[in-house]
Amino acid sequence: MSFFNQSATFERTWAGTRRHILEVVENGKYSHGAKVAELESALAAYTGARFVVGVNSGTDALVLLLRAVGLKPGEEVVVPAFSFGASATSVVLAGGTPVFADIEADGYGIDPAAVADAAGDRTRFVMPTHLFSRLADIDGVLRVARRLDLTVVEDSAEAIGMRHRGTHAGLFGAGGVLSFFPTKTLGALGDAGAVLTDDARIAATADALRHHGRFGATIADFPAISTATGLPGVNSKMDDIQAAVLLSKLTTLDSDIARRAELASRYSEALAGVSGVRKLPERRPDSVFYVYVVEVDARDDLAAYLSAVGVETEIYYPTPLHLQPCFDGLGYRKGEFPNAERACRHTLALPLYPDMPAGDCYRVCDAIRDFYHGRRG
Repeated sequence: MSFFNQSATFERTWAGTRRHILEVVENGKYSHGAKVAELESALAAYTGARFVVGVNSGTDALVLLLRAVGLKPGEEVVVPAFSFGASATSVVLAGGTPVFADIEADGYGIDPAAVADAAGDRTRFVMPTHLFSRLADIDGVLRVARRLDLTVVEDSAEAIGMRHRGTHAGLFGAGGVLSFFPTKTLGALGDAGAVLTDDARIAATADALRHHGRFGATIADFPAISTATGLPGVNSKMDDIQAAVLLSKLTTLDSDIARRAELASRYSEALAGVSGVRKLPERRPDSVFYVYVVEVDARDDLAAYLSAVGVETEIYYPTPLHLQPCFDGLGYRKGEFPNAERACRHTLALPLYPDMPAGDCYRVCDAIRDFYHGRRG
């Protein structure tokens, strides 16, 4: 059983996808063209963002957003110790220094109290990450940010469709991002991403940075960036073919989210009370099940058993960020962030995608029961 499969999704969305792709071919502009602009408008309408800037990956979206909000060399950004690597490497790539903080005991978002403890004299930003199926405690993070005069930048790469009191993820602070990696809730055929913001200056800067620093369309427009922002640009344009795929899939996004929620409910019902399953994901009003993550005993052994019986799973994430070798120089030690380290030991993501047969949920759950029953025996 595959952890993720898009083939059935593309079958049911192919008519729209084909139409958008043919328009790209007929237009003759395959990167940073009209279809990208069309997608940006559609995403702005869906999220409520004033500005959406399409780029070539969620990671680049984070880097360009951090640069656009004014991160300067040596300035610190508080990030969660439990997250995908880009949450911290983007800070380094943008010229800053990541400062790690623990996650909440009952969730996977950064702990606002830990943000306050981690912030120092050089700290200028805090970047909460919305993971798996729910938002971080954004109200708590905003309160701490106001008190410490920090700018909030959201790693909302996984959070399309997540809203709190009517505001979409990525729009609570200076800006946020989306990732359209194929496994995401809205996934492309390859890498793609976007910056979300309500700030015109941030949007204009990110727009220029993604295209070698150009504010215009020709090579002669290169000098504009030096006088406007003083920042060099990169090549992070979105391909129009990816925009075409995303525009087609955007029309079914809400129904796909509903189907993911239905499958998540089946998992939760079938796994409730199973020995060895320590924690099931909480269903909240802001929940969107990008992945279905449980905490279990003997996680690595369970994953190996499921693989042996034909069930693919994923581990998000086996090593906390503060213990990654690339951050050895920051001086963190094992045991500093117990909640993050606990999550790394016990979390396991089960197969979940919109066209997954409902019966597959029960097959996975039966295999999990068999594993723990066998261990007891």
